Amino acid sequence: MSPYDVLTIGRVSVDVYPLQVGVALEDVDTFGKFLGGSATNVAVAAARHGRRTAVITRTGDDPFGRFVHRALGELGVDDAFVSAVPGRPTPVVFCEIFPPDDFPLYFYGRPDAPDMMIEPDELDLGAVRSARVFWSTVTGLSQEPSREAHHAAWAARARQPLTVLDLDYRPMFWSSREDASDAVGKALEHVTVAVGNLEECEVAVGETDPLRAADALLDRGVEIAVVKQGPRGVLGRTRDETVLVEPVAVEVVNGLGAGDGFGGALCHGLLAGWTLEHCLRFANVAGAIVASRLECSTAMPTTAEVDAASEELHA
Repeated sequence: MSPYDVLTIGRVSVDVYPLQVGVALEDVDTFGKFLGGSATNVAVAAARHGRRTAVITRTGDDPFGRFVHRALGELGVDDAFVSAVPGRPTPVVFCEIFPPDDFPLYFYGRPDAPDMMIEPDELDLGAVRSARVFWSTVTGLSQEPSREAHHAAWAARARQPLTVLDLDYRPMFWSSREDASDAVGKALEHVTVAVGNLEECEVAVGETDPLRAADALLDRGVEIAVVKQGPRGVLGRTRDETVLVEPVAVEVVNGLGAGDGFGGALCHGLLAGWTLEHCLRFANVAGAIVASRLECSTAMPTTAEVDAASEELHA
């Protein structure tokens, strides 16, 4: 079997999102059910660009776990590395939607969710090693045995190109910010691409200035540092070039999946061999499209949709 273009590892969930915008959760009448979880969303986003993708994760042995398998198949993501953990429920995530920038999340089924029970000895290290992009997230480091599994996967790849760490810091998963910083510091020794916003960069390397944060990531051995700055756009930096891409104006409906849409599109651009600027512009538009939609996984745009939106922006 040919290697995966994009192989991700980490969270999966069932997102139960209100179908009313600007309404408190206690007053919502109707909800929609969607596939979710950051690592899973990135795999879906890359698949929408025609990439062969898979996700390493775990669910409960329950109806929501069966929904995850079905949804992955419908969205073009291989579920070969998705296994069940008996006795633990598949996580369910609720949110409130208050555009443009207030989207509280409520996680049910944590701690000790199945996707934190990824075991090192269950990994297909051949698939990990051969994947053209291997995408992991900081959240996956917040608990054992998931943390050990991540390090086993990185050891198998031996810091190959396009070994990506999404700095995806979520305080509710960590005992302390210091614990997160220590775990991220150790993880950076094994990856070649790092992607995060300013708060996540501060947790990772203690810097909030975009250029200093990018330089600090490069000093850790990362080859490509991507610093998302919200309304100030995106900074990309390598040892040879610095690129600043302006933000994309969009009417935000739900900003929760924008970073994952950005990530899947970034993977596509890197695999296509585009310039860093082209990659970041494409990813920025993809993320903006997702932010203009209600859900996450099923909101991920196709390449044609991103290209059309890009042409409209520059018309």
